[in-house]
Amino acid sequence: MLFRRKKAPSPPIEPEPRPPVAEAGGPPSTLFLTGDGRVDRRTIEVLLSAIARVSQSQDLERLLAYIVDTSIEVTGAERGLILLAGKDGDLQPRMARQRGGQGVAGEIRYSTSVVRRVLADLEPVRATVNSDSEALELGTSVFDLKLRAVMCVPLVHREGGPDEPAGGRSAQGVLYVDSRAATREFKHEDLALFAALSQHISIALENARLHLDAMERVRLEQSLEIASQIQSGLMPQVPEDVPGYDVFGWYRPAERTTGDFYDFVRTRSGRLGVVVGDVTGHGIGPALITATAQASLRSYLRVLDDPAAAVGMLNQDLGPRMDDGLFLTLFTGLFAPDGSASVLNAGHTPPLLWRARTRTIEDLRGDGPALGMIDDYEYREGAKLQLEEGDVLIAYTDGFVEARSALDSDRLFAEDGVRGVLEKSAAAGSSARQLTEALVKSALDFAGGKSEDDMTVVAVRRVSGAA
Repeated sequence: MLFRRKKAPSPPIEPEPRPPVAEAGGPPSTLFLTGDGRVDRRTIEVLLSAIARVSQSQDLERLLAYIVDTSIEVTGAERGLILLAGKDGDLQPRMARQRGGQGVAGEIRYSTSVVRRVLADLEPVRATVNSDSEALELGTSVFDLKLRAVMCVPLVHREGGPDEPAGGRSAQGVLYVDSRAATREFKHEDLALFAALSQHISIALENARLHLDAMERVRLEQSLEIASQIQSGLMPQVPEDVPGYDVFGWYRPAERTTGDFYDFVRTRSGRLGVVVGDVTGHGIGPALITATAQASLRSYLRVLDDPAAAVGMLNQDLGPRMDDGLFLTLFTGLFAPDGSASVLNAGHTPPLLWRARTRTIEDLRGDGPALGMIDDYEYREGAKLQLEEGDVLIAYTDGFVEARSALDSDRLFAEDGVRGVLEKSAAAGSSARQLTEALVKSALDFAGGKSEDDMTVVAVRRVSGAA
């Protein structure tokens, strides 16, 4: 009896026994060379042209179209695709072309099983379909489209530096071609050249990403510069003709914009409103809050002679619009020509008051929480002060007390540092400006010129000539 040996079916997907290209970022393999000088010369020209395009092109769309068209040409495929992962991780066709340099219209279908295999293994794959059953094994799209040859390579992105191991690689998409021609069968050389082209696409995508990142950084820098200029313009001119007082204000942002602000406002009753505020955090968000708070409080103080009422209105208006975790500490004082003052401290670093007669320092503790912590909080009347000639009040933000020693990171300038400067300068009869400059110099010298937080200070000194 004769026995006929059953022929084993050939697998529709043919993974390569070894990768046809080197690790991502390394030189392409030469497995695409055939030994035929004419063919190999054309192949090298294709790769050199792709390298030149990648290094010179600023138009990503045209570059991707060129790569797909070249892939179709050198492999003899009928159609080519670039599929890239979107924000949700799903692959989306980024470029779809057919032979002749034409776009692909309508729904774009492809072998999802081949693509999944490539993404999972990060290895090139080619598949030849010899029957309808093999087509169905590759997926209904292959069967419906009557595809006979499929080839796919990963677009690899290295997630670290060039010296990191291969485990640092990930696929950002695939380069894919297929053909319905019954006589078309992709060869090892086709796949090797195809994989070499994919490296240049990966480089192009990375260059495009870096270019967009650079452009975004430039736009951000421009936005921050504009915001910094606007915010600087919002800081008030220091008034020089305040009856009975010598005042001065200064600020320094830790970054381009600041969450601190100060202001001087003249009220209808002839009093001088002095404001120092500090929004938590840095950057554009806190800067926007400071601008809103400064503008609103300036309006309130011009019609209200009560710091508690003005701050309460600001809190009701601003609090509900502030994100969780953001709040505004605020010191507000109204100073009359006769030396009397009404002040309110809403969660702010306690201002210090140096008394000339007793040469002692008083601190003005809180009269309620920071704005934004309790939206409907009703602020009560704060302290009533009577300033005598030579008395000095300074209101400042926590950038001073939290200034860190350049010699010992565990040491802070702290309130003691502020008190020391205030006591020495006030006793020497320094002007508001001189006292402010002494405090700034002392804190920055202590911190080696660095400031980790925004720094703002206002000095109010009672002088002779009061009404």
